[in-house]
Amino acid sequence: MIVIRRLEERDVEAVSVLNGTAFSMPWSPEDFRHLVADENSLYYVAEEDGRIVASLGVTNVLSEGNINNVVVEEACRGRGIATEMMELLFKEGDAMGITDYTLEVRVSNAPAIALYEKLGFVSEGIRPRFYERPTEDAMIMWRRKR
Repeated sequence: MIVIRRLEERDVEAVSVLNGTAFSMPWSPEDFRHLVADENSLYYVAEEDGRIVASLGVTNVLSEGNINNVVVEEACRGRGIATEMMELLFKEGDAMGITDYTLEVRVSNAPAIALYEKLGFVSEGIRPRFYERPTEDAMIMWRRKR
């Protein structure tokens, strides 16, 4: 059974390790530790049998939510975990005053792009050479309330 909950101090190391498996330039444990106490951030983990299998978060900047670090452990992908987590993020983000959400995604990451489109995001541009290791463009996606 998957339990989705807010990121806690005790999760920082596990979330950092999980991010290291998915991103070529992962955030440090200290980056995540800062988010636990940041009143402008909502970060979540999905836990299964006491193990962190997914994480994601949003930071509220002047009513715009910048979504970061969406990752689901490879063995757990395709089970709807990211969708459920994103829907919770939208509900709680809306309650804290976020009106629009944005994120960047590698242009080659078709599964993630499909998920974001399913959740109402649209592409609004490209950030050339945004990612390193390997160098790749990022698609800028927005989910706006219009």
